Amino acid sequence: MAGILAWFWNERFWLPHNVTWADLKNTEEATFPQAEDLYLAFPLAFCIFMVRLIFERFVAKPCAIALNIQANGPQIAQPNAILEKVFTAITKHPDEKRLEGLSKQLDWDVRSIQRWFRQRRNQEKPSTLTRFCESMWRFSFYLYVFTYGVRFLKKTPWLWNTRHCWYNYPYQPLTTDLHYYYILELSFYWSLMFSQFTDIKRKDFGIMFLHHFVSVLLITFSYVNNMARAGTLILCLHDSADALLEAAKMANYAKFQKMCDLLFLMFAMVFITTRLGIFPLWVLNTTLFESWEIVGPFPSWWVFNLLLLLIQGLNCFWSYLIVKIACKAVSKGKAGKWNPLHVSKDDRSDIESSSDEEDLEPPGKNPHTTTTTNGTGGTNGYLLTGPCSMDD
Repeated sequence: MAGILAWFWNERFWLPHNVTWADLKNTEEATFPQAEDLYLAFPLAFCIFMVRLIFERFVAKPCAIALNIQANGPQIAQPNAILEKVFTAITKHPDEKRLEGLSKQLDWDVRSIQRWFRQRRNQEKPSTLTRFCESMWRFSFYLYVFTYGVRFLKKTPWLWNTRHCWYNYPYQPLTTDLHYYYILELSFYWSLMFSQFTDIKRKDFGIMFLHHFVSVLLITFSYVNNMARAGTLILCLHDSADALLEAAKMANYAKFQKMCDLLFLMFAMVFITTRLGIFPLWVLNTTLFESWEIVGPFPSWWVFNLLLLLIQGLNCFWSYLIVKIACKAVSKGKAGKWNPLHVSKDDRSDIESSSDEEDLEPPGKNPHTTTTTNGTGGTNGYLLTGPCSMDD
């Protein structure tokens, strides 16, 4: 184990040439980031998760009820042992051949069986109240951490001149505010890593898990090798749009359509401007070129920048989805049902697994079927008009 640890913490990988870990030990004159500081993120991640549960129960839920957001979920499909067995043991999306076989076996028409499976899938979706509570929690956290980041960074020289991220590197002392900011962000991303398995299931689960994982790696890497100054710029920039998306989603759930449309437009503008404009021209410029000029490359420098380029790839993908929704809204007068981002992440994306589950009744309903409306004139309580008619 000692050999493995010595190999992992090899100074030639983590630090610039002629710098050792002994050079970055804490002294009476200065404090530097220490790898063991990161252990604090795990109990804090658990605390953040517990605060979230309390917040959703005693703050978000009363707010939702005050806005007349109901806890009613989709209507339950009528019991059927054969279809339930197929749904749980074989497939939730039967193909045409299986539908025809079930139609003969049950003496139901194919459309009725399709509708039963759609209703059964809808049963596993959370209520609008649950969605509102989750969005309100994320909105509150993103707003707080972004506000803290702005207040902290406006007092630092590297916000106004990014070359200060690399002057005297890596002998840059760790301040209390920077340490708090980093550990808070790392704890939140760890909490997202774990809560993603219990939260509302989304179509982009894999992409979001990759995003959270890369974010944890970036925060960890940049803290250990004291690239924290550049890291604070990255964190604050990526937090800037998240609160707007969550606010738009809350307005959508509360049926404040005009507010939802405005907030989503603001979110799209801020997201695309920060992720496709400011991030590559400002942040990537300093991490790739200014750092090369002032410090020079070393192995962990390459890893750090490769992870940043991966994040930028995800930013381009999500920006494409946002533009796609906006174009669809302009051409059809309503937004697409695939909501690209979560607050996160992220917010970060927020594509729901339920985004394609409409249950629009055709003329002449089959007696074996029921409607699945939830009092909002659409599908299971999800609005289908305006730029915020996204399924979360």
